[in-house]
Amino acid sequence: MNGFLPQVVRDELAAARRTSPNRRSRLRVQSGEAVFPILHLWSDGFAIAADHSAHLRGLVDIYDGARYLSQCLIVASAIRDGELVCGFKRATPVADRPALDYVREQATPAGYLPGF
Repeated sequence: MNGFLPQVVRDELAAARRTSPNRRSRLRVQSGEAVFPILHLWSDGFAIAADHSAHLRGLVDIYDGARYLSQCLIVASAIRDGELVCGFKRATPVADRPALDYVREQATPAGYLPGF
């Protein structure tokens, strides 16, 4: 449908979509002291508004509100349709407990019932 609209109208629609109050997201990316709201997030990347920053590279942290989600290594970023699209080399999710230094057996019971 957008192919039938003039370029000026498509640009205005894209700008309105990016600034729409209904699309406010709690997702944000933090690079050092700089914080940018995330417009789209997928398994191997995310997109932020292109006017927020130059190309992002290196380690960044992704938050959902105050909850720390993951630490990501950005290796590629490009501007497409007014959005800065960044790709991950790795995304390490944050665990809520320390890593185990031993292998946990899967067949261990959680508890025993008393015998009758």
